[in-house]
Amino acid sequence: MSHNRISTLAAGLTALATMAMAAAPPALAQAWPSRHVTMVVPFAAGSASDGLGRLLAARMSEILGQQVIVENVGGAGGMVGVARVARSEPDGYQFVLGGTDTLAQNQTLYRTPQYNALTDFVPVALVGDQALMLVIRKDLPVNDLKEMTAYAKANFAKMQFASSGLGSASHLTCAQLTKWMDADVVHVSYRGSGPALQDMIAGRIDYFCSLAASAMPHIDSKALRTIAVMSKTKSPFVPDVKTAQEQGLPDMDSYFWSMAAYPKGTPREFVTKLAQVIDQTLDTPVIQERLKTIAVVPQPKDKRSPEYAQKFVEAEVAKWATIIKASGIVLN
Repeated sequence: MSHNRISTLAAGLTALATMAMAAAPPALAQAWPSRHVTMVVPFAAGSASDGLGRLLAARMSEILGQQVIVENVGGAGGMVGVARVARSEPDGYQFVLGGTDTLAQNQTLYRTPQYNALTDFVPVALVGDQALMLVIRKDLPVNDLKEMTAYAKANFAKMQFASSGLGSASHLTCAQLTKWMDADVVHVSYRGSGPALQDMIAGRIDYFCSLAASAMPHIDSKALRTIAVMSKTKSPFVPDVKTAQEQGLPDMDSYFWSMAAYPKGTPREFVTKLAQVIDQTLDTPVIQERLKTIAVVPQPKDKRSPEYAQKFVEAEVAKWATIIKASGIVLN
């Protein structure tokens, strides 16, 4: 074989190798995951987010053939865990299960947030919603928002409302309600919904904007009552309770949504694959039944794509920025 023919053959092999390397991403996507995947839940074990995360992780592990391990990384209103994911290697092996607070509200709520919710992440998929309910002590002499407003204006000096933490979704929602009622009711911040609800049962707190999962056992037992759903759509868990919008509060649309997000720079094939796994997980009948036990409504199929999640989180950051700035609540 002549030297020229050898050179031509070598050049051809080099070109083939280059083409093979260019085709590598799909092969990499097929190989993922080759080890366990970590789901960071930015709150403590036993929290509502933790319960949802562990429920999803078990089924996702079955679909992937690799363990999805839940790691609780709490602190600073969820920012510590979310910030860790933002700074992590974008290799497809670590994502965060964030939500209304960590991926929307914190962006405006804190003077110096530890991450940028819009630029430090790649939204993967919306998972589900959980209603926020206006829960009242059982002997509060009101039956709807009209009566509640009249009562609060006449009795605000001796009333208190609770939250599950300063700057939490429950705080911001009830602060929005209190401002609308034009009643200067004292806010009492608790470390979680459990202590707040217990003080309500004891009669020390008048009202609380609680997640449905936390409130429903007490509502079912008639230890507490609910007179409004704070989202614009009714909750299937209390179908006879009107929304705040139906009762005259036109701008109230507060609920807790959960979303999986990767750090920025994560290859698109991993984002697409994880979204598909979440989609399959939410379509699993046993998962749908178990979600009901924690009062979570899974997202419909047309709202589970990365593209929808990106537009959704952008809209939510803008929405809560307006509400938080109007409230004057700022955290350091």
